[in-house]
Amino acid sequence: MADMIYRELGRTGLNVSIVGFGASPLGAEFGRIDPAEGTRAVHCAIDHGINYFDVAPYYGRTLAETRLGEALAGYRHKVILATKVARYDLDLETGFDYSAKRVTASVDESLERLQTDYIDVIQIHDIEFGQKEQIVNETLPALHKLKESGKVRFVGITNYGLRMLKEVVEEAEVETILSYCRYNLMDTSLDEVLTPVAKAKGIGLINASPLHMRVLTDKGAPDWHPAPRRVLEVGQKVARYCRSQGVDIADLAMQFALQYEGVATSLVGMSKVRHVEMNLKSVGVAPDPELLANVLAMIEPVANVVWQEGRPENYDPGAVEKNS
Repeated sequence: MADMIYRELGRTGLNVSIVGFGASPLGAEFGRIDPAEGTRAVHCAIDHGINYFDVAPYYGRTLAETRLGEALAGYRHKVILATKVARYDLDLETGFDYSAKRVTASVDESLERLQTDYIDVIQIHDIEFGQKEQIVNETLPALHKLKESGKVRFVGITNYGLRMLKEVVEEAEVETILSYCRYNLMDTSLDEVLTPVAKAKGIGLINASPLHMRVLTDKGAPDWHPAPRRVLEVGQKVARYCRSQGVDIADLAMQFALQYEGVATSLVGMSKVRHVEMNLKSVGVAPDPELLANVLAMIEPVANVVWQEGRPENYDPGAVEKNS
């Protein structure tokens, strides 16, 4: 395995590994896991230079934070730890709370579960389910206040839709942006919409779901995947083609994402040592140019297809209905 590569996270002064540890599977978000194996995966990642760990109270409804906190006992000083506020459950009406009071309390709860006295990067989770005015005028100021107290070091936002992220960073002070499913083989619109503004403002950009929430895997997307059927079908077609060439589509997808210097780190969900080892294989490896060109040509008819996420007023332009 190649040595880990690090990039600066905007103007935070943090150097983060280009592979980030997505801790949502530790909370059994994608099915039951062996907690001991999850801990071994965390330790394996740290031993091989992965230093950016991302979690949220929503993942496993607090279970992921609890398990990550336990796994990081004795290792906290070696990692850059990111978690989130404002999303706690699935339901649109009851699962979200962007109020200053709730996010302030939420940080204290996360500190306790994560067994630490500070969080490196605190993020507002899935801002498309909120109202922009509240996020700009109430939620973000509350988090910046926590920064003054020393409980958090840097403040960020996360979202699927790119337009809302762009609008918020143009109106408010934000130090990191996490976007998922928007820079990978299926969708590269992050590069056009968000990367230029992030670069101009010195904001650290974090790419999540480089496998397009498992579309770019041999196993294929889970039943709940929101992308239109035609996207999922092309994903499987591409996976079969790669297999015929002796390549795992997930490896090609990781190589493609990790080559992109517009983002500091790409987050991948991991809960097993073999997941960690698989993702580390792609560090410093350039995709085969001919294979990549053929795959992108196959994807082209469904490239950059965006689904509707969050409140209707926050949809990206041209977004299509989920599972359409």
